[in-house]
Formats: sequence, C-alpha cells, structure tokens
Amino acid sequence: MTVTRTDLANAIRVLAMDAVEKANSGHPGMPMGMADIAEVLWNDFLVHNPANPHWAGRDRFILSNGHGSMLQYALLHLSGYDLSIDDLKQFRQWHSKTPGHPEYRDAPGVETTTGPLGQGIANGVGMALAERMLAAQFNRPDHEIVSNYTYVFLGDGCLMEGVSHEACSLAGVWGLNKLVCFYDDNNISIDGHVDDWFGDDTPARFEAYGWHVVRHVDGHDPEAIKKAIAQAHKQTTKPTLICCKTVIGHGSPNKAGTHDVHGAALGAEEVALTRKNLGWSGAPFEIPEAIYHGFNAKAKGEKAESDWKEKFAKYKANFPKEAAEFERRLSGEASPEFDAAIDRMISEFRKENPKIATRVASGKTIQGIAASLPEFLGGSADLTPSNNTRWKEAIDIGKHRLMGNYIHYGVREFGMSAIMNGVSLYGGFLPFGGTFLIFSDYSRNAIRMSALMGIRVVYVMTHDSIGLGEDGPTHQPVEQVNSLRLIPNLNVWRPADAVETAIAWESSVKLQRTPSLLALSRQNLPALPHTDETVANARRGGYVIKDAEGGKAQGILIATGSEVELALAAQAKLAEQGHAVRVVSMPCMDIFAAQDAAYQESVLPAGISKRVAIEAGTTGLWYKYVGLHGAVVGIDHFGASAPAATLFAKFGFTVDNIIAQFQAL
Repeated sequence: MTVTRTDLANAIRVLAMDAVEKANSGHPGMPMGMADIAEVLWNDFLVHNPANPHWAGRDRFILSNGHGSMLQYALLHLSGYDLSIDDLKQFRQWHSKTPGHPEYRDAPGVETTTGPLGQGIANGVGMALAERMLAAQFNRPDHEIVSNYTYVFLGDGCLMEGVSHEACSLAGVWGLNKLVCFYDDNNISIDGHVDDWFGDDTPARFEAYGWHVVRHVDGHDPEAIKKAIAQAHKQTTKPTLICCKTVIGHGSPNKAGTHDVHGAALGAEEVALTRKNLGWSGAPFEIPEAIYHGFNAKAKGEKAESDWKEKFAKYKANFPKEAAEFERRLSGEASPEFDAAIDRMISEFRKENPKIATRVASGKTIQGIAASLPEFLGGSADLTPSNNTRWKEAIDIGKHRLMGNYIHYGVREFGMSAIMNGVSLYGGFLPFGGTFLIFSDYSRNAIRMSALMGIRVVYVMTHDSIGLGEDGPTHQPVEQVNSLRLIPNLNVWRPADAVETAIAWESSVKLQRTPSLLALSRQNLPALPHTDETVANARRGGYVIKDAEGGKAQGILIATGSEVELALAAQAKLAEQGHAVRVVSMPCMDIFAAQDAAYQESVLPAGISKRVAIEAGTTGLWYKYVGLHGAVVGIDHFGASAPAATLFAKFGFTVDNIIAQFQAL
C-alpha cells in the first residue's frame, strides 16, 4: 500500500472522529482541521523518542487549544508511545489515559495540562525560556547539550485570552527563537464565526511583539507547512508565529467550516459520509499497518537519544562538575548545601529574634539560601521592592539577555504564573514569583494548574491582609487566603514570624510535587517564643506555640500570621483571669491536615471544645477546627482605607475582643 501525506493526516482525522463518536463527547473539529500541520511537524521536524517521553534532549509539543486533545492522542498512538488503540477507545472515560483535555502525567508524551485557553502558549513561553537559559548556563563551545524547540498549537480562543498577550509580549522581548507556534486560523469558535467578536490583526499584533510571522500558510498543504517551519528554524533572534488557514472539521461534507463540528460528535451518518469523502474504507479504530509504519518514530527517536547521550558523555568527560550539576538540577533534588543554608537561617532568626514583616523575613531567607540553589529563578510582577524577591547577587534577565536568574515580568500576574509553570515543567529550575496577595485573583487559574499538575512553583504573595492599611479595600485581601486553601494540592503558608517564614521556604523547596504559596505581611511581626520542639513541629503545619501553665488547657486559641501575636497576648490576659488556654499557630493548614490523627489530636485535643480561631480573613473555613460551637474572630466584609492599627481595632482584632469571644463560649 502506497501511503501519501494525506493518508497519514486522514488517520488522525478518523481516529479523532471515531473516539469522539464512541464517547459521544468531545471536539472533533480542531483535530480534523490541524491534522495536516500535525503530520508534517511530527514526521519531519519533531525530535522525540516514544520509548522515553522524559528524555531531556527532546523537543516539546504543546496543544494550547487542548479541547482538541484527540489530535495529540492520535499522534502519540500512531508514532509509537505507550498509548494503545484501546486507550483511544476509552477517550473521556473513567481512569483512562485519554481524558477530555490533555493531562500532565496521564498519557506519556503530554508535556502540560491544557484546556483553559491561552495557558498552553504561556507554558510554551516558559519552556522556551527555560531551554534558552539552561543552554546559556551549561552549553560549552563544541559541547551543546541543551538545544531543542518548543512547538505550540493554538487557536482563536487562545489568542482572545489576555494571558496570551502577557506571555507572547515577553517572548518577543526575550527573543525566544526556538519557540514556534502554529495559529489555527479557522475563524470558528463555539458560538460560530468569530468575525463579530474577534477582529484583531493577529499577524500585525505578533510582529509588534517582536515575533517573526509567517502569513497566509495553507494549513492543508504539506509543502507550504514544511517551508514555513523551515523558515522558522532560520530565526536566531525571534520566536515565530505560523498563521495557518484551515477548515475546521476538514473532510466532513456537511459540517466542515461550521461551529457544529467544534464540540460535538459528528453523528453516525456524517461519520460514514466523512469516511467516504476521505476515501477511508477501514472500520472504526482500524488503522492499516502502512499508516503505522509511516508515523512510527521509535527508530528515529532511539537514534536521536543515542546521539544525544554520546554528546553528553563527551561533555561529562570534559566538564564533570557541570555535568553532575546538570543531572542534579534535572532531577529536581535540592543541593546538599541547601539543608545547611536553611538551618543557618532558622538559627539566625532564633538568635536575633527580629521584629520584622514576614515579607522582609522571606527576602532575608531568599538571600540566605540562593547561593545553595543555582536553580533558583526569581521574579516579580513589577513589585520587586515590595515583594522582597530579589537577592543581592541576582542577575536580571532582559531584552535578548537570558544569562541570569531574576525576571522582571512587568504587570503580568497571570502571565508570570503560567510562564513559571512552563519553566517548572521543562526542568532544571525552581521558579518563584511575587505579587500582592490580592492579585492572586488575576493569576488564580495558573496557580490551580500548578496544583493540578503537581509541579514545584513558589508563589510569593505579600501584603496579606487589612494590615496593608491605607491603600484600602481594593488592595486588602479578605477572602483570598481561605479561597486559595480550597485548591487541592496547594500548600498555602501564612507564617507568623521569621522562623515560620524560613520553614515555609524549606517546605517549598523540598516538596517536588506540590506548589506552595506564601502569604506574607507588610507590617512588622514580633518573633515567637520558639524552642527546638516548636521549630520541629512548625514543619508539620500546625503546632502548640505556647501551652497553658502545667499543660492543662481548658481552651484553645488558633491563629495564623499577624494574629498569633494577638492570641499570645490574649492568652496572658486570660491566664490572669484564671483561664488556662493553649495557643496554636497554624502557618499551613494544608500540611497540618496531612499529619497523622495522633499528632493532630496532640495539638487540638477533641476533649477541649472551647476554641477560638483568629485570622484577618473570612471565617467560614475555620469552623473545621473550632467546631460549630466555637468562635472565629475574622472579617467577612471588605476592608477600608485607614492606618493598619486603626483597621485592626475597628474590625475587632483586639485582645479584648478575643477574650470576650472566648468567655462567651
């Protein structure tokens, strides 16, 4: 059987069509429309090894328009990955390797979780950035061990989302020439033809960003596609956008070019007509051996990886120290020097007992551990002096200048967070980025994606409460901390002093499959009365910072952040009144909840029901720990513009109010 490029592309079309039809759910239109582009890219350009999806030297492929996931699953299956035809038949089913949108870790070869439009391209910017930076740090003359492309498929919806503007603007500034994006210009979204709501001159927009743009490519002409990619590879200073004019649902005689094929099965009758129209005679999920042979990338991938390993062996012989560091960084393991550095910071904070804002304590911790973490890649969304995220020796990344370790993202909170996800996924770096806690709302979905994928990203969020003061309610987070705690697999830290802040950083560095978010104060906080035991237990998320005299508590005060100081003051006054009270600091509710039942009981004994939680935020989540008959001193309304001390007094964050709430129980 003689196989043409069209036959190969049609295999993608029928697999996408059949899987969506069997599931009676999904998006066949995009895979059918982009099949020709995908076939050329995967067969002629993409460097990868189906037998080892994690090979460091591979190109990265991202499906930003992730609703068209069957395109990627078909490609992975046909080219030889561990994704069987039965896996494709289980598309969108319980515990399948082929969920509705590509999920990182579910199917081999999926580089990032996509679906929320625009974030895939932003992840791609992060991956391309990481490639360029890792190359700058490790490549040596005649020893190029880091050199790969990042390819991104994206659609109209991705380009409508604001995060694409944020990330692509930065990609142009940085000159990420190994980032190649394919714009599926089919003029269709769920609501229909996009002319009435998407009138951008997309090529001009990207040229204004500083991208190289290849206009007017016929997305169904393999030779035109091939020439466009070859042109992109000639770029040395700019990322490339290839604008591909396609027909959504290409091959469907009655639904191609309409929104009817965007997000619904074609139906049995249209599937049959499409098969006939494509000249495809096979039964559903039946692929001829000649097609498999045409796509099979195993031998080519094995050779590519073998060649890379040979290069790396020569690199290792000439640069053994650099090679060992390269391998360590890709493993994600912290350096041997890190434990000593973080222990030194904790010891210094205990010795000095500083009264400082936790954002300042975070900055001091970063300064103290940065030398032990060459993988550190810091940054801020235009709030560096306020977030305290830059250390003295940091080298700023700038226009076409990527030999550094600190990024000024500009006012791009969402873009920053999504780019950091891409950097983390690429490997070799530990990205962290800062902004005000209130602006976590701008980047929330990217934070959620960090947690969903289980990747190591650190969000440094300062100005954590009404303690911000005069800037007023627009900048005072009230609901943010508790709403972020509701995101599964995200460790939200709200430390009460410098020691707890250092411990939050220790956890953030060491936990590889969990992102962390540090909510830090603007105002100064006193040092807590730490012992060796409290320091050890602080690592468990919640602990007894000061027990009642004799250890026989009749009640418990639970607090976080700046409110732990209030709890300790209230404890002292209650003791004068004859009330024996324990104070529990809970810097990370998420980690405390993961402790064994015996430890949780030792901190919050079930027999002590008289409990008050104190936190300058919404109250609802705290009833988990105080019970329905406990009390919460919090704030369930917006703040106001006034000095912080005035706001705390007016809104009931006083020792007297805490005592009154306790006595009223």
